[in-house]
Amino acid sequence: MRIAAIGDLHFARQGYDRFREQMSRVRDEADVLVLAGDLTNFGEPQEMESLINALLRLRIATVAVLGNHDYESGHAGELMKMMTDQGIKVLDGTAYERDGVGFAGAKGFGGGFGRGALTAFGEPEVKAFVQGAIDESLKLERALSQLRTPKRVVVLHYSPVVATVAGEPPEIYPYLGSSRLAEVIDRHGADLVVHGHAHGGSAEGKTTAGCPVYNVAMGLNLAQTPGRVYRVLEV
Repeated sequence: MRIAAIGDLHFARQGYDRFREQMSRVRDEADVLVLAGDLTNFGEPQEMESLINALLRLRIATVAVLGNHDYESGHAGELMKMMTDQGIKVLDGTAYERDGVGFAGAKGFGGGFGRGALTAFGEPEVKAFVQGAIDESLKLERALSQLRTPKRVVVLHYSPVVATVAGEPPEIYPYLGSSRLAEVIDRHGADLVVHGHAHGGSAEGKTTAGCPVYNVAMGLNLAQTPGRVYRVLEV
């Protein structure tokens, strides 16, 4: 299966024509389109309505997770319903199977990596932040446990490994992902992991168990291949 993966569209209505032009060949080059969060700029239904119109014209099976920008205006539930009503598979602790390939997804969250990961100690605010990371990891665990396919693709917005955020300022690494996600992935196994969020990060990395991880933020895709907003991966 050929997967066209892109994150961080930050779609606004004035970019409709440009997006359609950038995506015009995706149906010829891929079997499935995967959107790794930050689909909209401010999480407004009007932004999503315009994006859905553009996506439907591509006529390609589409799988998506939301990102932090999609939560900005408090309409995340509405945005997900708008997409699912039009046949787009939105993953939020859920799974989707197609042609022997299973997709498991969640937004993910921050918290840091390895020995530097934040722990639930101290102030209630710290504990609440860590709980957010734990909750998203449990969502991913639930999604992966549902799959019975020989091939598995994990879709996130936040990174599960530090390697694909390298290039961003080190001070913000804890806000770009969480190794708790990688722990879940390694328990269940995955043939491919995609995420966005780290616009200035690195394109590729691996979990401790060797699962390949790709940062498919749109800006990074363009830096890797000028003129190409999505990356085509095979599984």
